Amino acid sequence: MNIPERHFDLNDPAFIRNPYPLLAELRQETPVFFEPTWNKVFFARYDDIAAILRDRRFGRSITHILSRDELGWPPPDPRQAAFDHFQDHHLLDAEPPRHTRLRSLVTKAFTPRRVEELRSRVEGIVARSLDRLGEHQQFDLVADVAEELPVTVIAELLGVPEEDRHRLRPWSADIVKLYELGFTPEDQLRANTAVLDFSAYLRALAAERRARPRDDLISALVQVEEQGERLSEDELIGTGILLLNAGHEASVNGTVAGVLALMRRREAWDTLAQAAKADGPPSLLFRSAVEELLRFDSPLPMFERWVLDDTEVGGAVLERGMEVALLYASGNRDPGKFERADDLILTREPNAHLTFGLGIHYCLGAPLARLEMQIALHALAWRFPKLQLADETASVPYGKGFVIRGIQQLMVRPD
Repeated sequence: MNIPERHFDLNDPAFIRNPYPLLAELRQETPVFFEPTWNKVFFARYDDIAAILRDRRFGRSITHILSRDELGWPPPDPRQAAFDHFQDHHLLDAEPPRHTRLRSLVTKAFTPRRVEELRSRVEGIVARSLDRLGEHQQFDLVADVAEELPVTVIAELLGVPEEDRHRLRPWSADIVKLYELGFTPEDQLRANTAVLDFSAYLRALAAERRARPRDDLISALVQVEEQGERLSEDELIGTGILLLNAGHEASVNGTVAGVLALMRRREAWDTLAQAAKADGPPSLLFRSAVEELLRFDSPLPMFERWVLDDTEVGGAVLERGMEVALLYASGNRDPGKFERADDLILTREPNAHLTFGLGIHYCLGAPLARLEMQIALHALAWRFPKLQLADETASVPYGKGFVIRGIQQLMVRPD
């Protein structure tokens, strides 16, 4: 193998807090390297990452062309059987032709019109959250604002009754722990239990919608059909779980990281606050600001792909069956692609960031995440133009994983 070897601790708390100095070093010194602990080839430069995402010789799964024995994998772990079953029945890890079929069916139900119809609902959720906080001397942007929005919106979209919505966030938080590298047996148990519980809930909800359809996504997914093809029950349940997991992680982490970046760059926040007072709905400035915030501090900073056929990228010879790790957060700060890449430029144009991916696996929920972030950012800037960190000197607490990198608490003051 002609690839340099380098040790790289993704779960180092110091790296998770601020990965960008090391990512800059990797781009410069070893933009492609093999990490033996994780048995993956890492890519740090934008052009290499973009090329892999667009290349059909790389896929989200490998077992459709190589068996577990051929890959040298151990037997499936029964402690995560339900999680693995869920993974096998949603489009994120599927490859053509199955991916083509699933995405076509889900797209027919998860339409741009359905997302746009949620605009007033999103505005109402944000307004109510901020109304409750108006008299507070300080509040937690994570728990009091950012977490409620995407979970409520996904629940509204799916058709989950209000009295059941408190169950969604804990389920999702437990499930996504298995996407991190180095998860524990306790993480496995919680994730597997959450999949079982959420699957049972969605199965009952789907049965109810078959009998009495409503104007929600579960009803649409139950009914959707194309050229005689329909979603199986397992595929419907997998889609529902995936929408919750992907929908809330990107939106929560992106919103909170974005506000933190703005709080540390007062001039940028003041620009948005002035723009919020000058117009009604979010303007073009807020749209470009959200894109820049998603580039500047990526909420999902790493994704993986399998090598489906022998190939070469960035001078590295890759063999079928190898796994590559794509450092989106590094690519999004690559000065070879973005001028002044380490600066936050709210009007940056063009802004071809990697945050939602590229190619056939481009994020299906990207329009919804953008809508939520634009509305939340506009409402915060309009309602709290003097918003600031409650303690400028306090360390910001991050979660334990880098793959889904999120701030756990961000205390802010309205003025």
